[in-house]
Amino acid sequence: MAVPSPGPREALAPSPEAGRRGATSSSSRRRRGLLWRLRDRQTRLGLFEIGPRHELHGLMTMMQAGLWAATQVSVDRPPTGLPTQEDFSEVLTQVHEGFELGTLAGPAFARLRRSLGLAEEDYQAALGPGGPYLQFLSTSKSKASFFLSHDQRFFLKTQRRREVRVLLAHLPRYVQHLQRHPHSLLARLLGVHSLRVAQGKKVGEAEGSQGLECEVRAPLTRHPSPQKYFIIMQSVFYPAGRIAERYDIKGCEVSRWVEPAPEGSPIVLVMKDLNFQGKTMNLGPQRSWLLRQMELDTTFLRELRVLDYSLLLAFQQLHEDEQGQGGSVIFRVARSMLGAQSPEEQSSQNRRLLPDGPNALHVLDGPEHRYFLGLVDLATVYGLRKRLEHLWKMLRYPGRTFSTVSPGCYAQRLCQWVEAHSE
Repeated sequence: MAVPSPGPREALAPSPEAGRRGATSSSSRRRRGLLWRLRDRQTRLGLFEIGPRHELHGLMTMMQAGLWAATQVSVDRPPTGLPTQEDFSEVLTQVHEGFELGTLAGPAFARLRRSLGLAEEDYQAALGPGGPYLQFLSTSKSKASFFLSHDQRFFLKTQRRREVRVLLAHLPRYVQHLQRHPHSLLARLLGVHSLRVAQGKKVGEAEGSQGLECEVRAPLTRHPSPQKYFIIMQSVFYPAGRIAERYDIKGCEVSRWVEPAPEGSPIVLVMKDLNFQGKTMNLGPQRSWLLRQMELDTTFLRELRVLDYSLLLAFQQLHEDEQGQGGSVIFRVARSMLGAQSPEEQSSQNRRLLPDGPNALHVLDGPEHRYFLGLVDLATVYGLRKRLEHLWKMLRYPGRTFSTVSPGCYAQRLCQWVEAHSE
């Protein structure tokens, strides 16, 4: 399946003002960007605000202005009636001054956000120009850029074109799986977008696009710049204020160690499998639910021939007044998707008690700790490229476990890791 080509362009309401135009010349901005990178090379780890001097500030302002206008479409015209095939294939391209923003499968994602109880106005306000994004420097080996909305509720990640093709091809089955298993651990994907900068305009020069209307004008097709793609999903690590440790787990050992930050350092790092050695999740009665849900979700991913996904894991210490408070945990189906209604499917939904708080679908409360859990990076398919990588790694790492294995082996191994590291 190919990524749909840009569709018709529509005139929309003006984008909100994202800031003042920079009066500084482009050469001066480049000098400042260089100084910024040199000065903060050692400290720009973890989370930090994308301010006007940041090298990605221009990209951020384009994303914010474009997402505000894109979300306004579903605010003004929310999808009605039963979902259709067109909901999953629609492409809306909005032309701003200096860039185009495409919204892929917009009605399908609008329905998904609504099923999660997420108001479009709240989604728009969090991703629009109301505050700067935070950049997250991941320990991932990919060249993707990672962002958080200013309230840290939503996670944005750049994607390769082939990864977007996979996500869109699997989107109908992904939505169906969430309907059947409304308490699934799969990360909630909320939007897929493309962005193309005008010819001759660099990302760092994008401040001129702020506060302008999205309107019909000549498309950027003469010597177009390459499209960037990015996804938006709910952050698994939200709210993050009291989280003590974060992990990215793949159930293997090769390249799965991160050098921890010095004790007392404000740096936010995501650790990996080998960093978790000797630790255990104490889940109490929630353990059986987690093992069953891992089985359901990884079986689904195995059927899609997907591998190399991660279990994100974080935990925070519960306060004394939060421990054992059965009354603070209530059953809230409204916080998840409504799920299938047939009696035979209800028995397999694996529903659970959800904490009465934000991000309840990704939270499990044990006797002493609150755990944040979610499966992410669902766009790598076991094709020829990965088969060859598997053969190469077998030769390079004999007797060791690595991430590139068959989808069935990958799913089984990750479930075994969770079982071995929980009680």
